[in-house]
Amino acid sequence: MNMKIKFKPFLKKVYKPALIGAVAAFFAGALYAIAVVRSVPDVTLLSQNRIAESTKIYDRTGKVLLYELYGEQRRTVVTPDQIPDIVRKATIAVEDRNFYNHAAIDWKGIARAMLTNIRNVGVVQGGSTITQQLAKKAFLTDDRTISRKIKELVIAYNLERRYSKDEILNLYLNQIPYGANAYGIEAASKTYFGKSAMELTVAETALLASLPKAPSYYSPWGTHVADLMARKDRTIRQMAEAGFLTEEQKNKALKEEITFLPQFTNIKAPHFVMLVQEYLANAYGDDFMRTGGLKVTTTLDWTLQQVAEKAVADGAKRNTELYKGTNAALVAADSETGQVLALVGSRGYFDEAIDGNFDVASQGLRQPGSSIKPFAYLAAFKKGFSPDTVLFDVETEFDTTGALERSYKPQNFDHQFRGPVSMRNALAQSVNVPSVKTLYLAGIDNVLTLVRAMGISTLNERNRYGLTLALGGGEVKLIDMIKAYSVLSQDGVLHEQAIILSVEDKNGKTLESYKDAKEQVINSGYVRMVNDILSDTAARSPLFQSSMNLTIFPNHEVAMKTGTTNDYRDAWTFGYTPSLVVGVWAGNNDNKPLQQSGGSILAAVPIWSAFMKEALKNAPFEPFPRPNATITDKPVLNGEYMVNNEVHTILYYVNKKDPLGPPPQNPQADSQFKNWEEGIISWLNAHPDFLMNRGGMNASSTSGIELINIKNGDFVMQSPFTVNVRLTAATDIMGIETYLNDVLVRKDAVPPSKSYDYSVTVVTPLEAQNKFTIKIFGAQGILESKEIVIFKR
Repeated sequence: MNMKIKFKPFLKKVYKPALIGAVAAFFAGALYAIAVVRSVPDVTLLSQNRIAESTKIYDRTGKVLLYELYGEQRRTVVTPDQIPDIVRKATIAVEDRNFYNHAAIDWKGIARAMLTNIRNVGVVQGGSTITQQLAKKAFLTDDRTISRKIKELVIAYNLERRYSKDEILNLYLNQIPYGANAYGIEAASKTYFGKSAMELTVAETALLASLPKAPSYYSPWGTHVADLMARKDRTIRQMAEAGFLTEEQKNKALKEEITFLPQFTNIKAPHFVMLVQEYLANAYGDDFMRTGGLKVTTTLDWTLQQVAEKAVADGAKRNTELYKGTNAALVAADSETGQVLALVGSRGYFDEAIDGNFDVASQGLRQPGSSIKPFAYLAAFKKGFSPDTVLFDVETEFDTTGALERSYKPQNFDHQFRGPVSMRNALAQSVNVPSVKTLYLAGIDNVLTLVRAMGISTLNERNRYGLTLALGGGEVKLIDMIKAYSVLSQDGVLHEQAIILSVEDKNGKTLESYKDAKEQVINSGYVRMVNDILSDTAARSPLFQSSMNLTIFPNHEVAMKTGTTNDYRDAWTFGYTPSLVVGVWAGNNDNKPLQQSGGSILAAVPIWSAFMKEALKNAPFEPFPRPNATITDKPVLNGEYMVNNEVHTILYYVNKKDPLGPPPQNPQADSQFKNWEEGIISWLNAHPDFLMNRGGMNASSTSGIELINIKNGDFVMQSPFTVNVRLTAATDIMGIETYLNDVLVRKDAVPPSKSYDYSVTVVTPLEAQNKFTIKIFGAQGILESKEIVIFKR
């Protein structure tokens, strides 16, 4: 009795708090569950097309996929009719065979999985339905927490209430991860097989259906490919067991050989794509660009791009062997629209040895050499000078301070001075001294203003530029030079450069489309003068010699200009028709010079020519409009260099600020007059017969070095070999020297004579490419020199 009396207080002390605790825990759990359920997202988001989707960049046809941009997920959403039935069946067979027969949660499946796992002492079978997996992958993380599991069950229940089984399966096949950042069956099919899901075979379908269980472990590019193949075969058998395949179909699928795409970034025209990507990020923001499911149709012509890539790769390989020039770049554009058709930023985007992912075409700042010259002449023509204007190509000191360290006396590429030369021939043959004089006459500021208007964006540091600008003394971008040359192609009209034709969102709404923005930046009459010069094959032939055939395209009129910088660090070629402009750069990314005099004609022209040959193959003939004749009352502007039996610099006859106006009253007031006049006098003293013979480039020359049995670019058998030469000079020849690769071969003192037939035998071993030089000397020093390149056969 006493025990009972004592026991009741004990019950009160123990069970009452426990009961209170249990009730409190129940309500806390209920509140927690309610909070978790309330935080569950709205499942209708899936049907509102809010799934993150990859942006796809296409060529100009909209058919060739260049690249797919994505954030953390690469996804292409496809409609139910774009998912083959066999894909659905494979997924059901391997993931949830009773999918159409149970609700959101398959309690029997969960129980069956638990028993199987207990028997195998480990997790070998899961109980999640396709609906649960969709709930987890679309809205949740893979965290193993109670709240996540509650949310999964609630979301699965809501999905089954909101959508039909077919809709849930289609959402699943657009959402589930298949590895390698590929989300959804379409992205997976493109990633691993390079084809649409509609084109998958049974075996390929089974393999993809096998991946979602453990995408990283079963990666086709990983170390468990054998396990993947075993799981693929198991999936095929499960499909047959479910009645989705006949015995014959099963056996055929089991025997099928599967080939995967290689594991690398599947990107075409990579440098161009990166340019497009930068544009999209600036226009739409990086996040929307990667997840907005945009369809971007670019201006790129995939056929021409492949031609360009081959030309650059082949040319860079050749240049590496011959000139130690490891890289090259090319840009081609439709000058009528400004649309970029091809862009190759290096010989290989993934070539780390040359820093290949650096885009020389759009990012590289390189000196243009003589390729900038046409714009100096264009500015001069605009000012009133004519193509027939005569300048003297003679050694000239352009520095006017008298300081020795500031001396600037440019040489020509062949180390010869020609005397009087027209602006036409000086530009066509890229003669340096007259080009520097042309820049001075045109005015540096005028030239800079003009090239900026024509699209060159980098020449902005005025204090850096002097008369060296005429020979490329400033840095430019290849893609900007394409703009400027497009203005020449288009009769003075600048079409704004474009790389995008259209951008559409994933609903097909056009966000932007190409519109031609154009402006007449210079009068067509002056442009036609330049085009007439640069398209004149006869005028440029002395420059190109044996490479002339690379500049001529039957049934096409092509204007062109080359450029080589000091020490052969950059080699350029630009060429154009009235509708196409193409530019090539060759050199080294680390700015090392090309060897063996590998200038533009040897290193850049072959690349440019190879591309132009293919690009113009089916193009119609397009002539350039011809310039009007220009006749003035000033003899020096009409091609005369001797006026009243006197020879003077052009500054004696014209005021550079007003070439068509009255002559200067005090020519000596021009800072360059004294130097230019002294250069002419010195040259005339060295060529005393010139005035009698009226020589120079505009008349027949009485001096020269004529190679009889060998010419520039010839292939020669291994030494010894003999070179026969005919030598003529205005004054007596008294000495002859020959060199191979700058090493003296022979030196002869000869009786004074104005002409010689001379032979020299070379015994020095030949290299793959060789420079042969001959020089003739008179009483006052060197009279002429000639240099050619020959190759070992």
